[in-house]
Order: sequence, then structure tokens, then C-alpha cells
Amino acid sequence: MKRGIPMAWHGLYRMVTGWLVLLIVTFASASINAETDSTEPDPTLLIMGDSLSAAYGIEREAGWVSLLAERLGDNAQIINASISGETTSGGLQRFSDLIGQHQPDIVLIELGGNDGLRGLSPGQMQANLAEMIEQSQAADAEVLLLGIDIPPNYGQAYRDAFTGVFYSLAEEYDVTLVPFLLEGIALNEALMQSDGIHPTADAQPMILDNVWDALKPLLESSHQAAAE
Repeated sequence: MKRGIPMAWHGLYRMVTGWLVLLIVTFASASINAETDSTEPDPTLLIMGDSLSAAYGIEREAGWVSLLAERLGDNAQIINASISGETTSGGLQRFSDLIGQHQPDIVLIELGGNDGLRGLSPGQMQANLAEMIEQSQAADAEVLLLGIDIPPNYGQAYRDAFTGVFYSLAEEYDVTLVPFLLEGIALNEALMQSDGIHPTADAQPMILDNVWDALKPLLESSHQAAAE
């Protein structure tokens, strides 16, 4: 005759089974949380620019930087440190504090236009931009250099020296260059404000498109580096 399992053992069996189920659920939850926590952080973009990136003469929300923020959504943090009227010298003076405070993954440098409009030395402009690039690279940040052109008011030789700065820097420091931020815009009166210098709100999506083709690979590279 078989003996039945004592009733006390039934209670113990149920207790052990309950603890096992609880442990399995706990470990599964911990695994899910670990996967969530391992998701790579979103990159931080620091934009050093002048009025072209500060939405001069239009609503700030209509500017290309704001449109970029909308496109990226929660997938990036954007710090727009652009100031209307800023020169490369002014930008350089602020740069160390900004890069130290925000520790960006990508730095977009859109400066030089005001140097050119004021007839400042292209050599000094190049030195200022070079210092910002070097500080960015020393902080392990990728650099996107946004070039600009100017009218030939100071002569073609000055204009050539001015635009040549951007190409020279891109080659020397192996950084990505957008040769002319206002490509397809500057010569279209319908897309420029009455001063002939600043683009209208309608031009801002086009500016973003000019930037995006060069920026997208840097964003992808930043995500890949964060995942490694």
C-alpha cells in the first residue's frame, strides 16, 4: 500500500514553488531593465553660430536650428549658442566654457560671416576657427564646419581668401564641411530678407537640408560609438 505525501509537505511544496516563480519574475524584470539601461545615450549637439543660426528677423521657432530639433525629437539634445553679430573672435572667447559645460558629441561651427562683412583678417579668422576645431577634437567631439560666402565688396582676392579658409580647415583637420550654408538661397530674392543678408522663414527648411546631408553621417557615427 502506497503512502500519501504528508499534508505538511504539500504546504512546503507550494511555498517553494511560489518562491521560485517570484525569483524567475524578478530576474526577468532585472534583465529587461538592464537592456533598457544599456541603450546608448542621445548625442549632444553644440551649435556655435551667428545670426544665420540665431533666427535673426524671424520667429525663433522658424529657424533652421529649431527645425533640426523638431526633426531629431528626443533623439538628440541641441544647445544653440548662436548670437547675432558674433565673430569668430567672440565665439572663441565663449567656446571653452561652452564645450566644458555641455560636453557635446558634435559641434557645428557656423561663424565667419561677420568677419567677412567687416573686412577682418582671413588669417585671424582661420586661426580662431582652428582653435575651436582643436578644442572640439580634444574633447572627442566631431566637427561640422558650415561655410559661408560674402559679396565681393572688398575685392575678389579678399573673397577668395575668405572662402578658402573653410576648405583649408576642412582638409587640415579632416572635418566635414558644408561649403556654403545658403546654397540655393542667397541669390533668390524671394528667400532673403530686405537686408539681402539674412534668409526668410521660408528659406529655413532649405538651410536645414543643406546641413542635414552632412550632419546625418555624424549622428549615425555618434550613435554607433556610444553603443560600443
